[in-house]
Amino acid sequence: MFVLEVCAPVCTTELGEVARRSKDFADRGVKVIGLSANELSDHEKWVDDINEVNNVNVDFPIIADHERKVSALYDMLDHQDITNVDTKGIPFTVRSVFIIDPKKIIRLMITYPASTGRNFDEVIRVIDSLQLGDKHRITTPANWKKGDEVIVHPGVSNEEAEKLFPGFRTVKPYLRLAKSPF
Repeated sequence: MFVLEVCAPVCTTELGEVARRSKDFADRGVKVIGLSANELSDHEKWVDDINEVNNVNVDFPIIADHERKVSALYDMLDHQDITNVDTKGIPFTVRSVFIIDPKKIIRLMITYPASTGRNFDEVIRVIDSLQLGDKHRITTPANWKKGDEVIVHPGVSNEEAEKLFPGFRTVKPYLRLAKSPF
């Protein structure tokens, strides 16, 4: 239970936010899975707490990783804060997000310190960018939001860009902007 008490405040808000945004993930064809440093036996009560506190229904799986085996494999242990350990002296996890594509390739890794909750607006933004780029041969600039201009992929010739993105504009030979394709 100690692990839950240390982890619960921020994790409870994060998993509640993921559950609240389940339609956002489903609309994008994204399957969500959680990883917890808690015992499986703790999950039922914790999920009840998450649902109650956030007025949601957690309906995605949460892997119990109380021995931190998966966390160690994915470098998710807190090596910076030597006080952030459980009663057995095992480091707690930092807050990591992995986006894994249908080919099982890790496309994104974001790690937050244990004390800072994750930004799920950013996670959704990155998913949109990756999916758009995979479909339309574009990349996205800094602070891009859905509907903003996109960058024509550097591998696309000007001739092809004119067909794919009529009226694109060249800022620099390596930076060509186009209207968002969606």
